[in-house]
Amino acid sequence: MSRILVIDDNRTNLELMCYLLRAFGYECDSTRDAAAGLEQAVEANYEVVLVDILMPGMDGYEFARRFKADPRLAGVPLVAVTALAMPGDRDRIAKAGFDGYIAKPIDPQRFVQQVESRLQAPVVGARTPSYTTESSPRPEQRGPIVLAVDDLQTNLDVIRASLAPFGYRIAEAHTVREAIDLIERALPALIVCDLHMPGEGGFALIERIREHERWRAIPFIFLSSTAWQTKDRRRGMELGARKFILRPIDPERLRREIEELIGRGDDSDR
Repeated sequence: MSRILVIDDNRTNLELMCYLLRAFGYECDSTRDAAAGLEQAVEANYEVVLVDILMPGMDGYEFARRFKADPRLAGVPLVAVTALAMPGDRDRIAKAGFDGYIAKPIDPQRFVQQVESRLQAPVVGARTPSYTTESSPRPEQRGPIVLAVDDLQTNLDVIRASLAPFGYRIAEAHTVREAIDLIERALPALIVCDLHMPGEGGFALIERIREHERWRAIPFIFLSSTAWQTKDRRRGMELGARKFILRPIDPERLRREIEELIGRGDDSDR
């Protein structure tokens, strides 16, 4: 199994990148400190190392200089993950010794493919989806619509990356109001909703869903990272939720739970 090291001082970026890599079968180690990452790279056998450029202390450029100067590491692919994407920045990234770069904000649907382009032997198996690239048009998706509701875009990105490659069409809403607007335009096959959001939260959405005869049969799944209390679970189930899933999400479990309720994305005509 390929092992990848990710270095980024931003915890959210770090967690998202490792989350996506693990979801597709890769081992992922991570650190928010470049100096510590350099030591890890020497001690472990990584297939590729991903490094942010703008970090406190040792930045990505200095990391690359030391990394490529070490004969034990010089042959390991080193990829910059950065918001610095102007022509001058790209030239400096290449001169620093990086073998490539991935622009921020990362695209969850293309990120793993971008990393795999630097691997000699990408992981192959049932968990590896078929990707599209910028040079090849996306096939028309006809799978079931999953409405994902969360005020954090990172959480929505994770849901999309977990489901879209397997045929599900993902509709995103950041608020209860946005979710209602989307449901009025296109009835989803299933709703995945964060429990706690600013203003109206997941309980408010499911209550409004159950008020409509045409909507109340839509399977509803709650996601939560901060509340797993018995009273919250009991209230959600009483309101009609079919499942409660605790974050951090296991992509395989999420897909399995959804398949149990509405079937596989790539097998459905809904």
